[in-house]
Amino acid sequence: MKTITITELKTLLANSPQLDLIDVRTPAEFEGVHVPGACLLPLDTLDCAAVLARHSKAHNGSPIHILCHSGTRARKAAEKFAAIGFDDCVVIEGGTQAWAESGLPVIRGESSVLPLDRQLQMTIGAIVLTGVLLSYFLNPAWIWLSGFAGCGLIFAGLTGICPMRMVIAKMPWNQGKAGGKGSCCGAC
Repeated sequence: MKTITITELKTLLANSPQLDLIDVRTPAEFEGVHVPGACLLPLDTLDCAAVLARHSKAHNGSPIHILCHSGTRARKAAEKFAAIGFDDCVVIEGGTQAWAESGLPVIRGESSVLPLDRQLQMTIGAIVLTGVLLSYFLNPAWIWLSGFAGCGLIFAGLTGICPMRMVIAKMPWNQGKAGGKGSCCGAC
């Protein structure tokens, strides 16, 4: 899997503003802040075949550049493309977070939704705390709730698949104004 830094992406965008740049975060995250020229195609609804059909017409022979919040979902999207035989994807290291933190220009919207990673951490933390409190005050068997959350984290760490992240990404507050559909900034 090819990767580039945000500095390299900045140079590419300056030289080729029509670069095929896909942002695979949730609509609410995208509305909150995104790289100029990025096209929103959420990972959970990403149709690689449809993207490739459009890409081959508009960007014949060029790679698809993919970014997300920090890089994890972008890698997953590149794996989805590779699974259908398209290996010319470039993952942007550090994603939108690194782009914004480096002071590069971003488009900011009205969304105040927390990044998916933080939502996931808060949810798992709440489950663990609830299990501990219920086991202490009600019945010791409630400790299994915390154990279940721990097993979920181990599974996610070993496989790279996090069912809870998928569920949280589909929550209404993460769908933004686009209602969970991809939208484009005019670049694609």
